Amino acid sequence: MRLLRLFAFALLFVAVGAPAQEGKSIVIGKAVARATVGKQANGAAFLTIENRGKGEDALVSASSPVASIVEIHTMQMEGDVMKMRALDQLPLKAGQTLEMKPGQGAHVMLIDLKEPLKAGQTFPLALEFRKAGKLSVTVEVTATGTAAKHDGKGSGAQAPRHD
Repeated sequence: MRLLRLFAFALLFVAVGAPAQEGKSIVIGKAVARATVGKQANGAAFLTIENRGKGEDALVSASSPVASIVEIHTMQMEGDVMKMRALDQLPLKAGQTLEMKPGQGAHVMLIDLKEPLKAGQTFPLALEFRKAGKLSVTVEVTATGTAAKHDGKGSGAQAPRHD
């Protein structure tokens, strides 16, 4: 029994000590959401997605226990009006890094929040990619008005290469 425990510990050490980025096709950078105000029913998460694979992939869905509905959205100006639309998928070309930022482009929409998002808290966000599969990230809630910062260091979410 002691030998079995020693072997299990050795496997854990090797897994933890392995380089985090090696052999991964999708790497998720720091994920953030802004704190909500009052009875605000919706929020958004912003993150960086890097496709390190040799082929195209796509973010096809997302989910989180903090919201009843989680959708992939995009925002764009049409004349003088900012329009937001849900996307069926968010394509990622090989080698592409997509940076989601407040007020522009793509984001993960959190609809019908179960409770307000408070600065300093974190919550899980599951992302489903067409080729890379499911990834889970931890989203950090920042104070309202705080710019989403992406340091490129990642939040530990990576998927195996599917080239």
